[in-house]
Amino acid sequence: MASGDDDDPIIEEIDVYLAKSLAEKLYLLQYPVRPSTMTYGDINLLAAKVKPKQQRVELQMAMDTTSPNYCRSKGEQIALNVDGTGYEENNTYSVKMMDNQSFSSIQATTNTSRYAAAIFRKGELHVTPLTGILQMRPSFTYLDKADSKTREREAANEGGDSSQDEGEEEAKAISVRFARPESEQARQRRIQSYEFLQKKQAEEPWIHLQHHNVKDERSEHERQYLFCQNVDASDNSELVKTPKEYLTMLMPPPAEEKFVKPIGPSNVLSMAQLRTFPLGEQIKTLMKNVKVIQFASLMGLLASGTDSTAVLRCIQQVALLVQGNWVVKSDVLYPKNTCSPHSGVPADLLCRGRDFVMWRFTLERSLMRKEVAAVIKLPPEDVKDFLEQVAVPRVNRGWEFLLPADADFVKKHADVAHRQHMLWTGIQSKLEKVFNFSKADFLPKNSPQPDPVHISGEQRLKLAQDRAQEKQASFQKDLDAKRAGSGGARIKQEPLSDGEAEPMDTSSPSPSRSGIPNGAVNGYAGAEHANGGSPATAASPELLDFVTKTFRKNPVLTLNELKRLMSLHLATMPAGHMPFGPVSDHILQDAVLLSRCKQIMVPFPALTTASADIQKVFGLWETGEDCDKQRRLLYDMFTKTYRLKRTALHARLNEEFGNVAKADVDRLLKECCISNAGMWYLKGTTQS
Repeated sequence: MASGDDDDPIIEEIDVYLAKSLAEKLYLLQYPVRPSTMTYGDINLLAAKVKPKQQRVELQMAMDTTSPNYCRSKGEQIALNVDGTGYEENNTYSVKMMDNQSFSSIQATTNTSRYAAAIFRKGELHVTPLTGILQMRPSFTYLDKADSKTREREAANEGGDSSQDEGEEEAKAISVRFARPESEQARQRRIQSYEFLQKKQAEEPWIHLQHHNVKDERSEHERQYLFCQNVDASDNSELVKTPKEYLTMLMPPPAEEKFVKPIGPSNVLSMAQLRTFPLGEQIKTLMKNVKVIQFASLMGLLASGTDSTAVLRCIQQVALLVQGNWVVKSDVLYPKNTCSPHSGVPADLLCRGRDFVMWRFTLERSLMRKEVAAVIKLPPEDVKDFLEQVAVPRVNRGWEFLLPADADFVKKHADVAHRQHMLWTGIQSKLEKVFNFSKADFLPKNSPQPDPVHISGEQRLKLAQDRAQEKQASFQKDLDAKRAGSGGARIKQEPLSDGEAEPMDTSSPSPSRSGIPNGAVNGYAGAEHANGGSPATAASPELLDFVTKTFRKNPVLTLNELKRLMSLHLATMPAGHMPFGPVSDHILQDAVLLSRCKQIMVPFPALTTASADIQKVFGLWETGEDCDKQRRLLYDMFTKTYRLKRTALHARLNEEFGNVAKADVDRLLKECCISNAGMWYLKGTTQS
């Protein structure tokens, strides 16, 4: 013994043994919300269960309802909210009073390698490693169940409030989203999301346990496993570490943690980090964030000493000039092969619609959203998004451009303004072809009229001849195409200009002679069947193809939803191209029935607020797949009730088709139904 250890003599030596019998099963339970003087040792534990992989424990303990500290009226109210007035086997509180309390665990630490449970006996210390340290806290899942019961009661009584909504028939816009392939980055975010982790945790089944009090014989028997069973075994070797090594093992030095720079939100822009980018990338990033800015403000955001000429050269690559201000280009905000986050509309349609909005702002200060939506025919969410980027709403004035006109910039940089004007002229010509309008349609009434253009007689004659030749060639092409498509149907001919030859009429008699007026039916303008001379009343092949493909993607649709999807489909078509023309509800329903679908006669409540188009529900009847029978059974159940429970459907499927897997039931419900307040409704039949 060294001379320095004289002041710290060894009093006693204790043998330490490592017990492994409970090494994989020993948990330390802590109750941080309970004083140490108030233990749960004398409280009756009703149930216990564990998920070993997740180290989750749940305990259900009885409450002393006779205690003077217990509020009986409050306990009865909680039981009523959770279980309702009925008596069922799965009620949380069987005595109509809150008589038990649940505790759920969370991990106090994920690394328990430095923690152990020790027991001392006869000069020997026996140590058992801990599997987990869990903190038990009260669980309030009964409140979630009470909220669910409340929503169910509100859904059951939803018909009683219909009188309050009478007269409110304002149309509500419904957005549609189209799913796109999941990228690797999106997949990683989904895997790390809270919803995904909750789903993975729910997959592990609970293992129910039997609880024994501290003084039970079984508990005393299990405590014997805390002692090392083979104290004389050769594997219990002595500790051969030096005192310094032993202290290092007990208290390892803190590891140097690398400083990780926090990642900010994607919509937060660091100016210090921005200025490390090239000038072009700086301007592009700024414009994507601000959307619209004056040139002087842009120069203020850039580093001092930045050349304004270089900035002008870069800004013209990512922005356009509107009223002397710079507005980011549409293809910068909506790159190719992307889609709207609101409605799923492709990027090319978004760029076209947004360019129209910006072009209109080059003509006037304010726009009306209804006028814009009537031209570009995009979902209301996207139209509002376009306007919010560059304008602000004004009372009784529509949407006004966000910034005042910058006349100083236009005057100082006349060459840039002229170049931008030429760009807008080209954009305008493209928009006129796409949306079929003229610039004069949007010019204000008090705007200056252009000077008249004088054309000589020879020029007028040559223009008339060229126009006549182009019109004749276009008419002959349309005539040949429509004859081939309508089986010899007669096309209503427009008056020909002077010098044009009238084509020979080789079709059937005109409808005026047979007493049937001309009209546009299903996209065949003024056409009749060659065999009867009556207008086409059957669904066109294009309409049948659209309906068939739509029901393949959505097996259950209301008439209202089908009409909305058809309108959205038509909005994506080029201007002037109508694949199946105007379609009445009668023709659309005929097309549905011809596409292997049938109407589901859902017995809606007598006081339902659903419109007539919503109450007309159609379902895909036959696809040739094995799941057709299960789908038809689901439709049959919905002819008896407008909502049902999942357990009822599963029981009926098992009764008809044997043991049906849970995954098949989930797939069937996901395809055809939507969940609300614990009940399942056919898609489109609930307005919640």
